[in-house]
Amino acid sequence: MKCVRIPLMLAILSGLAHASAAQVRCLDEDAAIASTAITSAPAAEPGMSPRERLAAMVGSALERSHAVGASMLLSEAALSDIEEARAARELQSTMTLSIGPEGSRTDGDNRGSALRASGSLQVSRMIYDGGRTRHIVDWRTELARAARHGQLSAQEQVASTTVALALERSRFRQQALVYGQYVRKMGCLAQALEAIVATDRGRASELVQARKSLQTAELTLAQSQSQTRQVEARLRRVVGTELPSAEGLSTALLEVPDLESSLIAAAESAQIEQLTAQSLAADRLARSVELAARPKLGWAFAGSARQSQGGITDEKRNAAASFAVNLDIPLLNPANLHASDSALKRARAAVMQRDEALEARRIRITEAHEQATASFDRARRVSAVLRDSEQLRNFTLQQWQQLGRRSLFDVMNAEAEHYNLRVQYVNALHDGQQLNVVLQSLGRGVGEWLR
Repeated sequence: MKCVRIPLMLAILSGLAHASAAQVRCLDEDAAIASTAITSAPAAEPGMSPRERLAAMVGSALERSHAVGASMLLSEAALSDIEEARAARELQSTMTLSIGPEGSRTDGDNRGSALRASGSLQVSRMIYDGGRTRHIVDWRTELARAARHGQLSAQEQVASTTVALALERSRFRQQALVYGQYVRKMGCLAQALEAIVATDRGRASELVQARKSLQTAELTLAQSQSQTRQVEARLRRVVGTELPSAEGLSTALLEVPDLESSLIAAAESAQIEQLTAQSLAADRLARSVELAARPKLGWAFAGSARQSQGGITDEKRNAAASFAVNLDIPLLNPANLHASDSALKRARAAVMQRDEALEARRIRITEAHEQATASFDRARRVSAVLRDSEQLRNFTLQQWQQLGRRSLFDVMNAEAEHYNLRVQYVNALHDGQQLNVVLQSLGRGVGEWLR
């Protein structure tokens, strides 16, 4: 019986030795994976920092954006509206030409001509209208300024969306990298257990548990890879088919802007400037409506000539000219009072809407600043916990494989906790950066930061 048992024990010990060697290799799996990930990562564009790559993507997005193109055309149209308003004070001229037969009957006396040609010319110019035209020009000028800031607001929207998508792409790629390492670690442990179970069938349940953890890790990796592809598809729609490397973007916006500076910058944002210009435009319009009841002074010159041929007529040729200075004095116009009152109330409402938007923006800045600070603080705290987690997982694995003092469940829990902490660190880092994008967008803008 002893001769039979000795070869059996030797076989079991040999299998355990192979399993132990495989498990020792699992200790350094993360280092090998990290090295492979670095060497296989797409190289960054030579000479381009993460901020420069973000600026390049934003530039491509602005060139492709229909919203930015439409806002640019609206801004140019508003400039033409200013010139139209200014032209109302310039010299005006009208010419009228007519040709055709003519006939008339007065007290039984028939008059007419077979062909009559006539022409008239009128030239006029406004001298004084109480300042109404000047306020209309000012109204159009403020509208043009609002349109310009509307264009800047559209550009800022595209810029912030592009940077946010780029950061989301970096987030999911980092998550996929972590989950890929988790899958490899679980695969290594599963291989070690296969060697153990080959000689000790009593530990088959541990192999089932390892395979289950491996499949769960693979499922999580597949989800992260799918999210990466979805974000990249959205990003390609914005910036084009060629996407630059995401390397380094996880540290592109780590500095939280000063709160006081951000609150001051809120009033300088394109959207607030647009609302300010719109409120000033409403005020200028209200003033022009009020001045519509003022007297108007202008001059006009008119000249006409007529020639008739054939038929019965006393005058074959006729010419006339006149020059006059015109003074229009409105006497009674009740509708103007209501129109003026309505315009004034709309102007006051525009000011209140601007103030409300600015207050809401400053509240959002305060919230985003606190959230960004908390996110980066959470990232620092998770980073500190990760150092202890790294030691714990290695000690747990060594105690399980060498001393038998830990169960496989302890090993799996330590590994899952460690990789979950790494994902939490990635999320906290990118959450803070996304909130920094919000802070920049609520202030002078992401485009200003990129420049």
